Amino acid sequence: MTRPEPVLAIHGGAGTIRRQSMTPGAEARYHAGLRDALSAGYAVLARGGAALDAVVEAVKSLEDNSLFNAGRGAVFNADGVQEMDAALMDGRDRRAGAVAGICGPRHPILAARAVMERSEHVLLSGEGARRFCAEAGLEHRDPAWFRTEQRWQALQEELERRRAGAADDGDEARKHGTVGAVALDGDGHLAAATSTGGMTAKAAGRVGDSPVFGAGTWADDRTCAVSATGHGELFIRHAVAHEIDARMRWGGQPLATAAESIIAEIAPLGGSGGLIAVDARGNVALPFNSSGMYRGVASGAGVLTGIYGDPLVGS
Repeated sequence: MTRPEPVLAIHGGAGTIRRQSMTPGAEARYHAGLRDALSAGYAVLARGGAALDAVVEAVKSLEDNSLFNAGRGAVFNADGVQEMDAALMDGRDRRAGAVAGICGPRHPILAARAVMERSEHVLLSGEGARRFCAEAGLEHRDPAWFRTEQRWQALQEELERRRAGAADDGDEARKHGTVGAVALDGDGHLAAATSTGGMTAKAAGRVGDSPVFGAGTWADDRTCAVSATGHGELFIRHAVAHEIDARMRWGGQPLATAAESIIAEIAPLGGSGGLIAVDARGNVALPFNSSGMYRGVASGAGVLTGIYGDPLVGS
């Protein structure tokens, strides 16, 4: 049996800076951040490693990059606190682990992996999750390490807008930033990982779609691996990630049709965002209905990245 060609896809969120506000320097930094994450993840696949390890390495890179809304650089909630969510799913047997509402572990995606591998549970949240991470020996950082002035100012601007009763300006960068990765390895296994700080000025305790399996994260070797980014409440209500699986498994739809159709269907309902997905044959889908989505793909053919609706470009 021919071994599949490994492939990795990532996203840095559908909450992109508006094109008219994007400077050439900032655009170059975003592309570089995406390439760094793709290189970190694909290096695992290139040496014959597992999809699960590849998506973790890619997301770790994005969590350490303050340009993206996850880990260092996560947004603040309405109380001025960073609450992060992350999830990891293994397509071989649907093993899964997730955390919600935490701040402390340097890499929330490693906290999700610890839940999957070192506990009998699937999702831990809040203080219990933080205590579990400490007991698991995960690397921690003080709150100041995660804080960036850009995210703090974004919170102040949003709170002021609310106090003034001004209309919502529809800024996607404030509403839904997330990072994620999906991969197919040389043994034919799939995996998905997602990590986020959520929405700027979200209510304390709010949990989005990222750590909700079937909504923002999914992986099953029979069909696909999915990581979503967008208006989490809509992605939860429409079980977006699992809907793609169902349309493929029961409806016989190819990956692109299943992924693109659900993203198109939720758009009129307020479901702004997108997703990345890969199937068991190595096909990749990157649909979004927002103005842009930081994204990229790495395979034996090279590394490609993109931000807006333009074709992906090489480095």
